[in-house]
Amino acid sequence: MDTTERRISTTVLVIGTGGSGLRAAIELAEQGVDVLVLGKRPRMDAHTSLAAGGINAALGTMDAEDSWQQHAADTIKESYFLANPHTAQIVAQGAAQGIADLERYGMAFAREDDGRISQRFFGAHTYRRTAFAGDYTGLEIQRALVDRAARLEIPVLDSVYVTRILTRDGAVFGAYGFDVGDGTRYLIHADAVILAAGGHNRIWRRTSSRRDENTGDSFRLAVEAGARLRDPELVQFHPSGILEPENAAGTLVSEAARGEGGILRNARGERFMERYDPERMELSTRDRVALAAYTEIKEGRGTDKGGVWLDVSHLPRETIMTRLPRVYQTMLELQMLDITTDPIEIAPTAHYSMGGVWVRPEDHGTDVAGLYAIGEASSGLHGANRLGGNSLIELLVFGRIVGRAAAAYAAGLETQYRSHDAEARARAEVTDLLAADGPENVRALQRAVRTTMTEHAGVVRDEEGLTAGLGELAEIEARSERVGVHPDIAGFGDLAHAFDLKASLLAARATLEAARERRETRGCHNRSDYPDLDPSLQVNLVWSPDGGVEREEIPAVPDEIATLIRDVDQVGKLVE
Repeated sequence: MDTTERRISTTVLVIGTGGSGLRAAIELAEQGVDVLVLGKRPRMDAHTSLAAGGINAALGTMDAEDSWQQHAADTIKESYFLANPHTAQIVAQGAAQGIADLERYGMAFAREDDGRISQRFFGAHTYRRTAFAGDYTGLEIQRALVDRAARLEIPVLDSVYVTRILTRDGAVFGAYGFDVGDGTRYLIHADAVILAAGGHNRIWRRTSSRRDENTGDSFRLAVEAGARLRDPELVQFHPSGILEPENAAGTLVSEAARGEGGILRNARGERFMERYDPERMELSTRDRVALAAYTEIKEGRGTDKGGVWLDVSHLPRETIMTRLPRVYQTMLELQMLDITTDPIEIAPTAHYSMGGVWVRPEDHGTDVAGLYAIGEASSGLHGANRLGGNSLIELLVFGRIVGRAAAAYAAGLETQYRSHDAEARARAEVTDLLAADGPENVRALQRAVRTTMTEHAGVVRDEEGLTAGLGELAEIEARSERVGVHPDIAGFGDLAHAFDLKASLLAARATLEAARERRETRGCHNRSDYPDLDPSLQVNLVWSPDGGVEREEIPAVPDEIATLIRDVDQVGKLVE
């Protein structure tokens, strides 16, 4: 077998071609710094392109009273006080610049008749501060960033799977990987590495992530380089993912369907939100609606396939076609279902990793010198519930900041030491897996991880289930030592899946151990055996393979933000 190895040197290496990775690369290129971007899937199809709702910034175009302080206050309150206040402040203060950058790159936002950027309510916002482009905001942002990166002639390698970040004495010096198509190896030397490879919500059975995406790659790469994870147990479950077909299970039905007047019913035809949030009903928060649907299903009032019904068929056909075109088209394509006449069968779906790699608020640096993490790979902003629209602005703000931080770090190096041992270990890891001819099937083991996580670490958790999950995980880890990897005429996808499995196992262990340690109910984290919020657990949980779970204090909220934290009126708003 050909084991051609390409050697490349660059000042900064970016892993991930979604919004955060491209934004960081653009910042570096605009500053004249040498940068290389690697992605394992086509850049136009990165995960950012799936984000529909919008992007937050206190521009005040619709509500002049809005301010960055209020944006930060809303973020911290919605996080159930687990967000780092400094991180929230940095994002809220930098948001307007993030929007201006997108406009500079040619993004077309929805506008009012007089030319102002239009903003709408989205989530628990005090004011209208979510800018948008139809229900394709993420796709438009990705297009704008890809276009800007092309104009700057930033080199992007689209099918390189990174297997290891290379370090020596606690500092990065590059990364190792292979081409998913032809197996070509890549040894890349870099002064700094920016990790922007997403979260871990694909380790559940029903997830809004696509196949072979968000399997915890960022978590494994960071941890094996010497970094830690923060709050891996805090995962947002979206209330409405479809159940069929199997290969698309978890595909989201936009919450706009509820916002426009969609009704949720159980298998008995009961409008069950009356039991859980009689005031807001279907307009309740994402975590509450997901918990309500989960409870209905768990208590035997779900459909035969384990879901509930979301019905918009009572709405005028014109409303559906103009306000929910994407939902209409998706259901027609996937199920031949006409939502103007029939209800949609849905269930809660793992949607977003609110925790991630431990980073410093000011520059998103990790415990490893020269290693940075941004976007869904990182942690600190969202706490136990993400404010709708914050994920996209986070990419823009920290992409810019981290690009500058990595450039400054690289410029400050007098020498860069490499390690032939580290390179040899990375090379051997790939070679050994390619030679693996054991009886275990990688896909079957990946499915076993997802089944364990869904069963024991889903919307509702308890001590017994989490402990049982860790037991099952240990068995899967043992079986994973005996996998067979078989590249074929279609390429080296099987090898990529073997590394995905390694990542899933690490992410699952971190999640289960942290979820067991968080003995309370807070935001997205529901413990049936600890139904109340525990003030002593208003801390971040930091995980490492050797240190286990440790508690980290959260800094105090600055007064100018703290005075603005209040209950937000939810009438007439879709919360999330």
